[in-house]
Amino acid sequence: MLNWCNRFNICCFLDNQHYPSALHRYECLLAAGATHTLQATTGDNAFSLLRSFYELHKDWLFGHLAYDLKNELEPLTSNHPDGIGFPDLFFYVPAVILQLGETELMIGTLQDDAESIFEAIMEMPAEDQVKKGGGFSVQPRFTRDEYLQVIKDLQQHILRGDCYEINFCQEFYATAVIDPWQVYHALCEASPNPFAAFYRSGDQYLMCASPERYLNKQGQRLFSQPIKGTWQRDITNQVSDQENKEQLFHSAKDRSENVMVVDLVRNDLSKVCEEGSVQVDELFGIYSFPQVHQMISTVSGMLRPDVHFIDAIRDTFPMGSMTGAPKRRVMELIEQYERTRRGLFSGSVGYITPEGNFDFNVVIRSILYNSATQYLSYQVGSGITFYSDPVGEYEECLLKAAAIRRVLGG
Repeated sequence: MLNWCNRFNICCFLDNQHYPSALHRYECLLAAGATHTLQATTGDNAFSLLRSFYELHKDWLFGHLAYDLKNELEPLTSNHPDGIGFPDLFFYVPAVILQLGETELMIGTLQDDAESIFEAIMEMPAEDQVKKGGGFSVQPRFTRDEYLQVIKDLQQHILRGDCYEINFCQEFYATAVIDPWQVYHALCEASPNPFAAFYRSGDQYLMCASPERYLNKQGQRLFSQPIKGTWQRDITNQVSDQENKEQLFHSAKDRSENVMVVDLVRNDLSKVCEEGSVQVDELFGIYSFPQVHQMISTVSGMLRPDVHFIDAIRDTFPMGSMTGAPKRRVMELIEQYERTRRGLFSGSVGYITPEGNFDFNVVIRSILYNSATQYLSYQVGSGITFYSDPVGEYEECLLKAAAIRRVLGG
């Protein structure tokens, strides 16, 4: 499927990687080609345009929301450089959509015969060998000492009462020539995660191995599953690995971060949900992924009948796990201390169904690439509290990026 999709200038491949979840309706989705597109920039009333686009077509929509849409929701700015260049918002009606379930493949198409598409996919050669990146030097935006100093500066803001917790990110970048499909294959091989995505819009590529869901809608119920809390795995020693899980579960720092973001998500959902319906379905759940254990909580609520689902996305964006609390103030501090525009990183990629259900991830653990300029980037961050150890936060960033560094030959 992926090899066949390579011929399209616009495509989106979303893969559950066989993780069990009641909220995943499909094992994977592939949306190739576009019959209609919507591109918007902050200041265009992007969410209103998306609502009109959906109402016009009432069809499958695939696309993304970039972090800098925050500037349309609050009086904020983004003045740092952006080497990738994804638009702030882009959605499209696919020409071909493939839905792979547990036992069947469904092909929907507006232009071609489904049987001929299936035959073309089956005729595509399989990947004999997954090639990794390499042959280029990846540079950090911050030296280690600069990063440690920023964490100390942010802790002073917390001490003064400016905020409670802030998600601070740093960029690593390079000039490189890569095959995005090969890099995505290698990333999924190294780090299969339940919200993986390969996404292309012209010269811009996203190779994503995200473990996190931003927002899901099934019927009138909304679900959000923020991640806060990371602990290293020891896959060579089952006893040690289990001890690491237990240490994460009992970590006062990680619990503090997690409950802060849970409260933030509850507050966001309360803006659009029926009174009294917002609830915490799971608090401090520990889930294991190839490189790390993560602390994940689940918050849900019933969307009010008078609220359009696009407005629910708007009023909860950007996701609290990638900002902190209080949301507006920490986004100001993020702009002050980070050195790169986040763009699609810490934004979201996903789909909307004709019925108005949707599922969107959080774009983390991802490589972004502009093939025209050969600019390659990945960003990584962590939640900073007053009790954070700056060295520990730096090492957590490197841990989260371990699979990416390995794929890129670093």
